[in-house]
Amino acid sequence: MSIFICYMFFLLFSPLLIAGLDDCTTTWCSKGGPTIRFPFRNKFQQPEHCGYPGFNLYCNKSNETVLELPFSVKLVVKKIDYVSQNIQLYDPDGCLPQKLLYLNLSASPFHHFLENSLYGRVLFNCSTTNRNMGFIIPCLAVPGYQVYAIYSESYTDEYPLTSCTKIHEISPVPWYTFDQNDLHLKWLEPYCGHCEVQGKICSLDTNKSGTQCTSKPKIHRSGTIGAFLSVGTLVALYYVYSSSRIKKENQATIEKFLEDYRALKPTRFSYAEITKITNQFSEKLGEGGYGTVYKGKLSNEIYVAVKVLNNFKGNGEEFIIEVGTIGRIHHVNVVRLVGYCADGFRRALVYEFLPNDSLEKFIFRAGSKRNTLGWKKLQDIALGIAKGIEYLHQGCDQQILLFDIKPHNILLDHNFNPKICDFGLAKLCCKEQSGVSMTAARGTIG
Repeated sequence: MSIFICYMFFLLFSPLLIAGLDDCTTTWCSKGGPTIRFPFRNKFQQPEHCGYPGFNLYCNKSNETVLELPFSVKLVVKKIDYVSQNIQLYDPDGCLPQKLLYLNLSASPFHHFLENSLYGRVLFNCSTTNRNMGFIIPCLAVPGYQVYAIYSESYTDEYPLTSCTKIHEISPVPWYTFDQNDLHLKWLEPYCGHCEVQGKICSLDTNKSGTQCTSKPKIHRSGTIGAFLSVGTLVALYYVYSSSRIKKENQATIEKFLEDYRALKPTRFSYAEITKITNQFSEKLGEGGYGTVYKGKLSNEIYVAVKVLNNFKGNGEEFIIEVGTIGRIHHVNVVRLVGYCADGFRRALVYEFLPNDSLEKFIFRAGSKRNTLGWKKLQDIALGIAKGIEYLHQGCDQQILLFDIKPHNILLDHNFNPKICDFGLAKLCCKEQSGVSMTAARGTIG
């Protein structure tokens, strides 16, 4: 079957090659949006040879063009200047300073700013308001506190900081970044500006050691009808073949998951499988300082919550060891880890999906939309949380200490039974330890 498909692919695709068409043609996510061509590629529509490493774009559900920078910092592309080789980005959530907390441009090809005047900033969490303190960042504020961005060079001498706590240092960026929600970056390699000026196509040379300029192909009318007929036939054949292959792969994934689920051990997924499970991260359930949670589906009956983690480095061995420890936890009041991903620098945790959201929704939300629980149910929830914490402290081979217990991290199942989640700040220790040393503060600010 595969030999037949390859033969038909060569036979039917040859008119397209003669006509000068290929799978690396210019694309875009929406009318009027930035064009996507070499060195960029649409990573969900085009093969890897269409772009340069690190220049992957994709279209989100709002048909916006998105660039993902290390580590998992997603910004929308406003404009790409292929001649000057610079790109203009903005944060769709309107809080670019929050994204700067996790941005590491040294691991990206876009590690040059368009401007030369760069300024480092220090973020302070202050309980009092002072108009002379510096630039206020409302999107980072919590009730009773304001977050200020102060220039690194002068904050110790010029500003009253007695009621403030230093929370983060941000590497030097252009001055307007905190004011305009825009980020202008440039790339030096690959160098394609000279091709763009000549109206030619830039691509990798045959040795992949540099770039080359080629003339834009001319499509002859005589080959157009045959090309379209070939494409139609090819698509039909490929659809039959790929549908059967994908169905078998999906079935194998589900069977492997069910086997691991019955054996009470977490399944390891690839990042491609995580993307498929979450339907390309289309439904976001929540976001925190350590990652973003998406709803996923393993089958028509099995739903999961996938937490994509930020700021992970290395080959993942330590991560896998900790996953192995947490994956052995099975308690009615602790969210079960059913799978994980450690694919390169990408990390993700796959938990059971709980339909009634968090306890925070039921006890802190004000107004008519607030959901209330009876006192009996609240007592049952409190006892369930206590049993879960006792199990983590006493019932496991290794004690698991949580440092961020709050209503937001208590999820409720369909019967409103509580389950403790979010082990991002947890610390593993032996039962013989009488004390635990801490090198930094942990928990939620405020």
